[in-house]
Amino acid sequence: MSGGELFRIGEVARLFHLSVSTLRHYERLGLVTPERVDPDTGYRYYSARQFEALNTVRYLRALDMPLEEISDFVHNRDLDNIQAKLRQQRETVARKRAELERVQRKIDARLEQLEEARHCDLDYIRLVEATPCRIVWVGGALTIRDYHDMELPVSRLFRDEEEAVVFLGKVGLGLSVQALERGEFDRYDGIFLVLDRADRFAGETVDLPGGRCAQVRFRGSHREAEGYYRRLMEYIRRERLEILGPSKEITMIDDGMTSDTEKFVTEIQIPVGPSEGETGFRKKEKENEK
Repeated sequence: MSGGELFRIGEVARLFHLSVSTLRHYERLGLVTPERVDPDTGYRYYSARQFEALNTVRYLRALDMPLEEISDFVHNRDLDNIQAKLRQQRETVARKRAELERVQRKIDARLEQLEEARHCDLDYIRLVEATPCRIVWVGGALTIRDYHDMELPVSRLFRDEEEAVVFLGKVGLGLSVQALERGEFDRYDGIFLVLDRADRFAGETVDLPGGRCAQVRFRGSHREAEGYYRRLMEYIRRERLEILGPSKEITMIDDGMTSDTEKFVTEIQIPVGPSEGETGFRKKEKENEK
């Protein structure tokens, strides 16, 4: 190829695996200016001099450097400038990598929860050690007839948040200790969202301690929960346990993940401990009576 050989814009686009519109965009930014433009036809012609500029742009774009930074370098070619640009881009890449790793942790958490929900024992009440978690709690009486009844309060809660929080399998309802003891299972005392450690949330959150819970998982959603609350309360009384906090009721699989209602799975946990009759509390009362 001789130094004076010229190439039309379509040929250059094919050589560099670019679109014609991208080449025109580069021209508007002043990154790559054609060797000449035919005044009659408007055809653009490129020479080897533009190939050098295109290779520079292509290399820096491969490093994910923004076109504005590339343009600044093209118009100010200097060793200090390119080193500064590369260091800046290295920091940008590190931030993006950290963000992608955070997103991956969130994906892993959802996959782990879904896998557990699909293969867990159903209709079986047992004591489990709940892990500590961070939640966003919205108090207020709620009657849930359908999963969609939960959408509005949750949407209001996050309207000021810049980052979308993944709701799948993390939205729950709670009944107070008083409601549980009175057997009032048809009206919830609040709605909450469990936050992953990787979630960013600027609003107020509540840290729930871990501890022993009476737990049941069942096929269905909140509409089927009342009967399972009754079974849990029977279990708690039979085992002489004391309710230590509000319930946590979460649909692990719901219509946010599948349209097949036969695959819905809901979990209820009630924090419990030994009843007062089996702890030092009642013992101290008796001692005081002597």
